[in-house]
Amino acid sequence: MDGTAHTKAGWLATWRKWPLYGRILGALVVGIVLGLVLGKSAHVFELPAKIILQLLGALAPPLILIAVTHVLMTTEIAGKTALRLGALLILNTVVAICIGLFVANTVQPGRWSPQKPPEKHEKAETKGVSPVQIVIDNIPKSLVGPLGDKPNVIGVIFIACAFGIALRGQRTRPIGNVQDIVEVAYQALITVLHWVIDLVPIGVLSIVAKVVGTEGFAPFQAMGAFIVAVLMALVLQAGWYLLRIRFFSWCRPLDVLRGMRDSLVMAFSTGSSTATMPVTYACLKDKVGVREESASLGSLVGANFNNDGTALYEAMSALFVAQLLGIHLSLSDQLLVVLTSIVASVGAAGIPEAGLVTMTLVFTAVKLPTDYIALLLTVDWFLDRCRTTINVLGDVNVSCLLDGRMKQTVPIESVTSLASSPAP
Repeated sequence: MDGTAHTKAGWLATWRKWPLYGRILGALVVGIVLGLVLGKSAHVFELPAKIILQLLGALAPPLILIAVTHVLMTTEIAGKTALRLGALLILNTVVAICIGLFVANTVQPGRWSPQKPPEKHEKAETKGVSPVQIVIDNIPKSLVGPLGDKPNVIGVIFIACAFGIALRGQRTRPIGNVQDIVEVAYQALITVLHWVIDLVPIGVLSIVAKVVGTEGFAPFQAMGAFIVAVLMALVLQAGWYLLRIRFFSWCRPLDVLRGMRDSLVMAFSTGSSTATMPVTYACLKDKVGVREESASLGSLVGANFNNDGTALYEAMSALFVAQLLGIHLSLSDQLLVVLTSIVASVGAAGIPEAGLVTMTLVFTAVKLPTDYIALLLTVDWFLDRCRTTINVLGDVNVSCLLDGRMKQTVPIESVTSLASSPAP
């Protein structure tokens, strides 16, 4: 029994010995190989990918709730900080959209890639629920969803087992006040989070194998000019972030990029800022070294509004389709694109390809045919991962700027206790 337990612990320790970004990059390579070898049969990898991403998505809301509650209980956040957070978010989003419009107007990718109008496809008829869908439906999409008006018994059992095991390590901890309750909940949630993070490379492998096997590399070959233009704009936006970090915070850009490797690679691999959010928070706090308050406000609170890459992409997509159809968008039209892209980016959920849904708002505002959004599906799975990476880097930028120009080395609680202690 002890030998078996030791062997399992050894395998887990060996798996965790490699940095997460290394495991993810390895999974990317293996996924490409499997996709090429299996071809259309690689669709079987869809199940583990969906399950793992759904689990990570389920952990994001309670993490926001408990982590922000913990910060608000233990740290005083002045109204000035909240105003500064809002100003940073709005500034970053506006700059991102302006960069996107500038590149799209300069490069004009729509005139480089003439395409035939997309054919309208009728929705496939539903032929019943497959066993795979039944499994996916029973994985909770949120930790409170199974307890709602339509309770999911299997989901409730799933959550109870996970947190029952996680709380075993906290069962002897004394509870003296409300803060202790929050601390216990926080530690249990982090324990469950680490379990799911260990599965992330498997999810990445599954995603890549399925896409490469079923769609091949054709998405990269279509609309090449649009891909290049979007990548140029995203690089410029990344440069904006790093310059702001360099001149307006104590952090150094190269140190930040090194510390955030796990988070940025995971964002690119999964295309989900919600799934990456917990990793972003951990990297900011443990590897970059910003204060817990700054990490929480930037990566958890700000992440729900700070979708700069998505806003940039949606603005560029509108101009791309307009150029494709030979439609001229005036300055006032492009200002309308800016406003609607801000709203759409805030409404975009942190899941892969959610921007395609909110993009209809941008297209409708400037009277572009929404049918042409289908053209973007051929390359969106790749560009979605690129813009998600920029979304996460934007969260990092906000956290670093909120941390200030001087690194705080002494905790606030220590300073308070020293000030209140009697002089010798």
